[in-house]
Amino acid sequence: MTERADDTKRLSDLARLRKVRDRMDREYAEPLDVEALARGVHMSAGHLSRQFRAAYGESPYSYLMTRRIERAMALLRRGDMSVTDVCFAVGCSSLGTFSTRFTELVGVPPSDYRRQAATTRPTEGMPPCVVRQVTRPVRNREATVPTAPVR
Repeated sequence: MTERADDTKRLSDLARLRKVRDRMDREYAEPLDVEALARGVHMSAGHLSRQFRAAYGESPYSYLMTRRIERAMALLRRGDMSVTDVCFAVGCSSLGTFSTRFTELVGVPPSDYRRQAATTRPTEGMPPCVVRQVTRPVRNREATVPTAPVR
């Protein structure tokens, strides 16, 4: 292939990856899997996963779960839904998987997050654009879990 053809192919792949990412952002509550996402942009599941990770630094599944956890955090801060209801509202089908992933990304279990948000109201009075930025979950298991000091 020529350099120009390589550039054209790379730009085409990036456009298809953006379509996949945009679809996950829009349809996070729907049952999505890598195979269906790949079919939608005429790629194999393996190729989509490799290209997505190269472009965005995480797998399509991790990206989707991060979107779901972001939405779950917002619903839990409202305080009018149970953790189980929130789990299913954001498209998760397993409460255990949801709780585990939530804890990995946020640093506390969803029930604790809901309780803390109800009592402290940490985002009250903030503009929505700021709330979204400061409450965004940490990706790639980077949430710090408080530990007791070593003596």
